[in-house]
Amino acid sequence: MKTDSFALRHLGPRENDLPKMLETIGVETLDQLIFETIPADIRLKKPLELEHIMTEYEYANHIRLLGRTNKVFKSYIGLGYHPTIVPPAIQRNIFENPGWYTAYTPYQAEIAQGRLEAILNFQTTVIELTGMEIANASLLDESTAAAEAMALLFDVRSRDQKKNNVCKFFVSEEILPQTLSVLQTRSAPIGVELVIGNHQEFDFSSDFYGAILQYPGKYGQVYDYADFIKKANKNEIKVAVAADILSLVKLTPPGEMGADVVVGTTQRFGIPMGYGGPHAAYFATKDEYKRSMPGRIIGVSQDADGNRALRMALQTREQHIKREKATSNICTAQVLLSVMAGMFAVYHGPKGLNYIADKVHGMASTLADALNKLGVYQTNTSFFDTIVVKADAKKVRAIAEKSEVNFFYIDDETISISLNETVLFNDINQVIAIFAEALGKEAFEISEYVLEKNYPTQLSRKSAFLTHEVFNKYHSETSLMRYIKKLERKDLSLTHSMIALGSCTMKLNAAAEMLPLSMPYWNTIHPFAPLDQVQGYTKMLKKLEHQLNVITGFAGTTLQPNSGAQGEYAGLMTIRAYHHSRDDEKRTICLIPASAHGTNPASAAMAGMTIIVTKTMENGNIDVEDVREKALQYKDELSCLMVTYPSTHGVFESAIREITQIIHDNGGLVYMDGANMNAQVGLTNPATIGADVCHLNLHKTFAIPHGGGGPGVGPICVNEKLVPFLPSNPLVKVGGDQAITAISGAPYGSALVCLISYGYICMLGAEGITNATKYAILNANYMKARLEDHYPVLYVGEKGRAAHEMILDCRGFKEKGIEVSDIAKRLMDYGYHAPTVSFPVAGTLMIEPTESEDVAELDRFCDAMISIRKEIEEASADESNNVLKNAPHTLQMLTADTWILPYTREKAAYPLEYVIENKFWPSVRRVDETYGDRNLVCSCAPIEAYM
Repeated sequence: MKTDSFALRHLGPRENDLPKMLETIGVETLDQLIFETIPADIRLKKPLELEHIMTEYEYANHIRLLGRTNKVFKSYIGLGYHPTIVPPAIQRNIFENPGWYTAYTPYQAEIAQGRLEAILNFQTTVIELTGMEIANASLLDESTAAAEAMALLFDVRSRDQKKNNVCKFFVSEEILPQTLSVLQTRSAPIGVELVIGNHQEFDFSSDFYGAILQYPGKYGQVYDYADFIKKANKNEIKVAVAADILSLVKLTPPGEMGADVVVGTTQRFGIPMGYGGPHAAYFATKDEYKRSMPGRIIGVSQDADGNRALRMALQTREQHIKREKATSNICTAQVLLSVMAGMFAVYHGPKGLNYIADKVHGMASTLADALNKLGVYQTNTSFFDTIVVKADAKKVRAIAEKSEVNFFYIDDETISISLNETVLFNDINQVIAIFAEALGKEAFEISEYVLEKNYPTQLSRKSAFLTHEVFNKYHSETSLMRYIKKLERKDLSLTHSMIALGSCTMKLNAAAEMLPLSMPYWNTIHPFAPLDQVQGYTKMLKKLEHQLNVITGFAGTTLQPNSGAQGEYAGLMTIRAYHHSRDDEKRTICLIPASAHGTNPASAAMAGMTIIVTKTMENGNIDVEDVREKALQYKDELSCLMVTYPSTHGVFESAIREITQIIHDNGGLVYMDGANMNAQVGLTNPATIGADVCHLNLHKTFAIPHGGGGPGVGPICVNEKLVPFLPSNPLVKVGGDQAITAISGAPYGSALVCLISYGYICMLGAEGITNATKYAILNANYMKARLEDHYPVLYVGEKGRAAHEMILDCRGFKEKGIEVSDIAKRLMDYGYHAPTVSFPVAGTLMIEPTESEDVAELDRFCDAMISIRKEIEEASADESNNVLKNAPHTLQMLTADTWILPYTREKAAYPLEYVIENKFWPSVRRVDETYGDRNLVCSCAPIEAYM
C-alpha cells in the first residue's frame, strides 16, 4: 500500500472491492463500464497534461513555501476589507471543524437544527444592527448584495413606475469602486440606467425609482442621510444603503433613517480577508419586500408535536420554481462564514462589540489627532474608522512599504487610512514615524486614546441591540465551545455518513486541502494589496487557472465568480459581450432544455436574454429535432444554448456534438453548465463536446466543502474567442483586453478557498482526477445495480448505464399513500441525509454517491433504501399512522413513558443493525412548513412570540 498516495486516501473503493462491484454491475472491467457509459466520439484520446503528483507531505511543504512569497503587510487599505481577529474558539470549533464545513444546505431541517439556529443568530445580528425588519441567511459579497438591492427595488416599483418605464437608479459617488463595477455589470441587461453623482446635489426627479448610498463613504466620511431618504421616499424613490456593520454599533442604523434595503459585508466580524473571500454579505429589508428578497431566509416554525423548529422559509431557491421569472439566481450563499460572523456576535455580545467599535474609533481619532500635530492634516469632517490626509503620496508610499505598511493612495497628495480591530499603539506610532520621515520631522510616540467622538451627536446610536439571551450568555470560551458543540450535535454532516445528493457532489474535503486556509501568509492578505506583495497568490491562482484550462480543454479562465450561479451569469455575459463586439446586439435568444437547472433560465433572464425552452423526450434526452427547429426559427437572434452535460437526468447523451453543431451553424454559442463535471474530468471535456464556455462548481467537483450552503466558487472557462471578454476589476488588472465589468467585488472572488481545489488537483494529478471520475461512475452504477430491483431508475444511457448519478422514481408509491418526502424523512432514522428530492423530476430521488465513499458505506445506504422499500409495501393509503409518515423519530419520542404507535420503538429507531452502532438522532419531529410561512419569524425572539 502506497501510504503517501493521496489518491489512495481520496478514493473510497479499495482495489480488492472492484471484482465484487463489477460483478454486481455486470461488466468485466472498469474500462468496459466507462466505455458503456461515455460515448466513444467524445472520449479524450490522451491523458491530461498536468504537473507531477504531490504527496500530502510534499504539498504541505510546497504550499507553506509558496505562502511565504506573499508579503503580509499591516493593512490600512479599507475599501470594505479589514484585518480582523478570528476568535480561536471559533476558528478551531467552526472554521476548521468538518462537522460544520462538510454539512449540506439545510433543506432537510430536522437534521440541521444546529446550523439553522446559528444562521438565525446571524439574521438577528443583521436585523438589529441595521434597524431593519427582515434579513436573509447571507449573500456572496457586499458588491453583489448591492446589485441584488438594485434589482429588488426595480422589482418592487409602483404600478405607475412600471407603466412609465421608470428605470434610473442613482448611485452615490461615495460607493465602493468594486461595487460600482458590479452595479454596472448587473444594471444594463435588465434595463436599469445608472446615474452616478453627488448625493448632496441629487434632484429627486421622478425619472428615478431608487438610489444607493455608502455609509460611511468609501474614504470614511460619515454623512447623515436622514434628509436624503426622507426626500427620496416623498418622491417615490426607494433607498438602499451599503453600510459597514461594525460602524452600526456606534452610528444611527439606516433602518432608523427610513432606508428600504441595507446591505454590506460581515467580514470584519471575525472572518479573515483571504485576498477577497469568502465573506458573508448581509441583506436586510422591510417586511413588505420579503417575497422579493433574494436568497434564503431561516424562519421559525413548529414540528409535529408543536415544538419550536427552524427551517428555510418562503422563496428558498426561488429560481427552481419561477425559473426565468425569478428576480435573482442566488443558489449558493456563504453559510459557513455567516455562522462564524453570527458566532462572533454571540461570543462578544453587545458590550463586546461596543468595546471593539470604541477601540477602532478611538484609534482612528488618536491617529488623526497625532497626524494633525505633525502637520499632516486630516480632511474628513466626520468619520468612524477611516481618515483622509494630505501628503506627498509617492514619498509616503516608499517609506510605508519599506516599513511593511499599506495605505490607500487616492491621488498624488491624498491618502486614506482605515483603522481596524487589530491596531495597537505601537502600530499607531509606526504610522506617525512613517509620516514624520516623509516630512523630515522628528517622530513622537503616543500611549493614550483621544476620547472625543468624531461623528455628529445626532448620528450616535441610541437604540439597544442584541438583547436576546443568546448574545449575553456565552462569553467564556468554555461556554461558547459547549454551545457550538450543542449545535453541531444537531446536524448531520459528512462526519456521520454519506450525503448522496444528486447534482451536489458531496465528496471528501481532505484535511491536507483545508489546512492552508488557516495559514496567515494566505488568509490575512487584502484583495487590493500591491501585486508585488502577492506573488504566492498570483502563482497559485494562475496555476489553478491553467489546471482548469487543461481539464476543460479551453483557453482561458476567470476565478472571479463566487458561486455556480454567478458562473452561469458570468458565462452568459461574456457571450453577450462577444455578440456585441460583432455588432450583433440582436442576438438575445437563449435556448434552454426543459430539464435544465432552475438557475439557468434565471441567469439568462438576468443577462437580458429571452428564454426559449426546448423539449425533452420521454427517455429524458434533449429533443434534437426541437433544438434544430428552434435554432433555425431564431437563427438571426440566437445567442446561445445552455446545456448541462452529462444531462440533469444523469445521462451522457450521445447526440451532444450534433446539438452543439446545430447551435454553431445558426450563429449561436454553447454554454455548458458544469454542475455534473465530476463525470467528465479526464475522460471528456466541454471543449470536446463543442461548448464555448462552461462554469465549474469548485465546491462540487473540485472539493471545496459545501459549508452548510457555502462557500461556493464558480469560475468560468472559455475558448479563445471569449478570452478577451473575461471580467475585470476596477482596482486590480484582471480579465481580457475587452473585459466586461466586474462579476464580484474582489478580483479573484473567493481566492482563499481556491487553495482547496489547487491542492486537490496537485495531489491527485492527471491520473488521480481521472480515476476519481471513473470511481464516481463506478459507485453510481454499483448503487443502481443494487437498487433497480426495488425502485424504478428513471433514465439510463443507451447501454443501460447511469453517469455519476441516477434518478429513482418514487411516484408509484402514492398508491400506498407514501410521498417522496416520507422516504426522505425516514432515511433520517437510518442515519442518512436524503438524496436530492423532486429535482429535476417531481416525486423522485436523485442519488450521487461520489468517488469518496467506500463499498461498506454504499451498501449501508442501499440496505437502508431496500429496507424502506419493504416498509412502503407494508403501508396503506387508508392508514397514515405508519413508520414512514411519522418519520423522523426523535429520542424524546422513544424515551417517552407512553408509546401508542402501531409499530415497535425498535422499528422506529433501529430499523437495521448498523444503526445501533452509530445512531444519529433528529432533534425535532417533522417540521410544519406551512405554519412557518404563515407565521414568518426570522430572528431570535422569546418562545412566547411565535408559539
